[in-house]
Amino acid sequence: MAPPMSADRFLKALKDEGVTVVEVGSWRSHNRNSKGAWGPVNGVMIHHTVTSGSDRTVEICRKGHASLPGPLCHGVITKDGRVHLVGYGRANHAGLGDDDVLAAVIAERAGYPPVNEANTDGNARFYGFECENLGDGKDPWPSAQLDAIERVSAAVCRVHGWNERSVIGHLEWQPGKVDPRGFTMASMRERIRGRLK
Repeated sequence: MAPPMSADRFLKALKDEGVTVVEVGSWRSHNRNSKGAWGPVNGVMIHHTVTSGSDRTVEICRKGHASLPGPLCHGVITKDGRVHLVGYGRANHAGLGDDDVLAAVIAERAGYPPVNEANTDGNARFYGFECENLGDGKDPWPSAQLDAIERVSAAVCRVHGWNERSVIGHLEWQPGKVDPRGFTMASMRERIRGRLK
């Protein structure tokens, strides 16, 4: 468990890891903190957007929609590997998830329990990255985008002293979710482990 890093420290961590960052509007103060605390933080969560088109994807993740106000994440990773920072603080990305999974993330255990409950506020506990992809299992994941997912995850883990087991997919957190679809989180964690070495 750790307090979230400052927005400036977050930006520096991403850049130090070689991430190409795009700062979108007043991202540092765009959040849902009025709805509850952000922190202590325990990990990083990866999602896919079920959208196409970088500009549209970034706009949706920044503003949200009628049933879910934005920001919907902290950073949007587009297919070209750029990371668009759209918010910082509490974001509507994780929703309610499984407390047993949170315990496994905190302990950095190898493997996570089956996801069968939605009883814990993930928006308070995770940094969130939405990745531009249709999520149909056919839409490709370009190497630049996978590299960016690896780098942002490693950047956050490096600052907090976490290992790769602190990075999970939405499907590992919340019952019924399938994202990210098109690569495995096990393979991504291996990449992150290699980078952290």
